[in-house]
Amino acid sequence: MLSTSPGKILYSVLDLATVLEGKTAADSFSNSLALAKKAEQLGYTRYWFAEHHNMAGVASSATAVLIGYVAGGTSSIRVGSGGIMLPNHAPLIVAEQFGTLASLYPGRIDLGLGRAPGTDQLTAMAIRGQNFRAEHNFPADIQKLQKFFSIENRHSNLRSIPGEGLDIPIWVLGSSTDSARVAAAMGLPYAFASHFAPTYFLEAIRLYRANFQPSDFLKEPYVMACVNVVAADTDKEASILATSVQQLFLGVITGKRGLLQPPVDTATAVLNEAEAAAVQQLLHYSFIGSEATIKKELAEFIAATQVNEIMATSHIYDHAARIHSYEVFAAAMQSLHHQQ
Repeated sequence: MLSTSPGKILYSVLDLATVLEGKTAADSFSNSLALAKKAEQLGYTRYWFAEHHNMAGVASSATAVLIGYVAGGTSSIRVGSGGIMLPNHAPLIVAEQFGTLASLYPGRIDLGLGRAPGTDQLTAMAIRGQNFRAEHNFPADIQKLQKFFSIENRHSNLRSIPGEGLDIPIWVLGSSTDSARVAAAMGLPYAFASHFAPTYFLEAIRLYRANFQPSDFLKEPYVMACVNVVAADTDKEASILATSVQQLFLGVITGKRGLLQPPVDTATAVLNEAEAAAVQQLLHYSFIGSEATIKKELAEFIAATQVNEIMATSHIYDHAARIHSYEVFAAAMQSLHHQQ
């Protein structure tokens, strides 16, 4: 059962196994494991991978495989999906995959579920085949998963082996108010993608809390916000490092997605005024700066949103700088805890 005790804001990691310019997916996987080991030492609660497809710069397409890789290389941090895109998979297959993971790494696996395809329409068609035009019912598929995981399902003619009877927490992920209503109605924890879809964040978490129905899984609303973090020893250094994620989001806006690029001295070197404004809008919930700067902004963010957990994603080109960013972020979070 998730704790909603006041004062203790958990902090976690979202990883897309981002592929760097000049590097390979294999390099990304090695970096992910190294970061997960460090995150475990730094007190991070969970390490999640996001399912995306047909994107040159994102190597987390086989999400369950990467979860197993990182869980096998760590010992205590929770590892999971942020998320599995449920329209791409039959619920039974998801139940079997995560049942296998939870059997291998008991008490450490999370299953975050999204209702989007995590890709473009052409790729979604390739993934779903004849099911592409079939009507998809996100809440019903979540209920199928819950049934597969229940011990009561042992009498059914359709069972998830492994998976049946295992404690695998299900989260609803979203970037709109629709997902908030689903999470609230089902009494499940809610993780919002404010790192790339800030527009509906405040309205969605308000709706979730107002409409939350207690369940066997969760007694009170639980909100996780995913945010961008680029932390360094100085504000100036962080600002330079952040030009990599700004270039990444420029690719999202223009449709010219590519590998994560090295930082440049200033964003104006790669973004014009209109592009900079559009990127800034998408990156609204970003914490960029030194520990002192981030700590101040985090305190304001937590006071305004009352979130239970913050999940940080950091698109930083240099691996050592990325590791250090998570060190600085953890220090800021721990400092806030000590003040409360």
